[in-house]
Amino acid sequence: MRLHLRGTSLPEGEPVQWWVVDGTLSAEPVSGADTVFDGGWIIPGLVDAHCHVGLGPGGPTSDDEAISQAETERAAGALLLRDAGSPIDTRSLDDREDLPRIIRAGRHLAKPKRYIPGLPIDIEDESQLPAMVAEQARFGDGWVKLVGDWIDRGVGDLAPLWSDDILKAAIDAAHAEGARVTAHVFGEDALPGLIKAGIDCIEHGTGLTEDTVALMLEHGTALVPTLINIENFPNIAAAAAKYPTYAAHMRDLYASCSARVGAALDAGVPVYAGTDAGGMIAHGRIADEVEALKGVGMSPTQALGAASWTARTWLGRPGLEHGASADLLCFAEDPRQSAAVLSNPDLVILRGRVFN
Repeated sequence: MRLHLRGTSLPEGEPVQWWVVDGTLSAEPVSGADTVFDGGWIIPGLVDAHCHVGLGPGGPTSDDEAISQAETERAAGALLLRDAGSPIDTRSLDDREDLPRIIRAGRHLAKPKRYIPGLPIDIEDESQLPAMVAEQARFGDGWVKLVGDWIDRGVGDLAPLWSDDILKAAIDAAHAEGARVTAHVFGEDALPGLIKAGIDCIEHGTGLTEDTVALMLEHGTALVPTLINIENFPNIAAAAAKYPTYAAHMRDLYASCSARVGAALDAGVPVYAGTDAGGMIAHGRIADEVEALKGVGMSPTQALGAASWTARTWLGRPGLEHGASADLLCFAEDPRQSAAVLSNPDLVILRGRVFN
């Protein structure tokens, strides 16, 4: 199949023409190509940088459900997914050329009774964490996912799971395997140890402070705030009446989230778009996360980049360039203007194949 596209490229805002042959982009004209898009905007496929294929509201899914989730993401234009921890092995999806590419972090790593039951690998003795991190680094696609904090029922509030020395050894072990590490963190207390240990990314980050933002800048730590998932905090607090300190903390984190993420953004912390789809968030909502990023201070172009070309660079995947896989979206209207436009691409092209 040989295709031809003409439009305006983002973020440059320049007129471009692309040809597609054998699933690959060409900046040079290709004979016999059918023009499938002429006019409008052309961008690299969207990225959901925190997405759980294989996880549903009830826990681990079947393989068929995981495929359906990936198809939903493709329809919404999310053609590259960083799966930030999945309870099932989704590597068989790599054989499907009609599904988005997935960058996996393997299984979540946590302590017993310190995360959602059935999702993580539970580690009784934290001294085993470095070895388990190395194992998940070899299992995944360049990422490992830690649970950095969760409710400790003994204290009735969010609390860190790991000691600082163990975190340093574990993150070093991942880096030795060529993998990066990210962590689920809601509160304030786990952040300094994780960042000083060299973690590469923080998920959620609702407990960021001026001091930990400064640490992130010093260590080059990225942030994926999953803003549309933070909207669930009031309901989480309401269901935690047995733990009033924790419930109040979750409400406070919710109330201050926009200001804290906005401060990190203003300070220069790299921020990327991720929805946390798979549990409390439905798949296919990356456009809503882009809109939420605008609400904490990103310009429309920055916010779209955080879910497209900028995120692809961060994850080491190409955007629109000669010789790259033809994974792109076409829009008759400017996709920066609203979630309604961004969530309904006029043309989805994945590996050179057209989806409408």
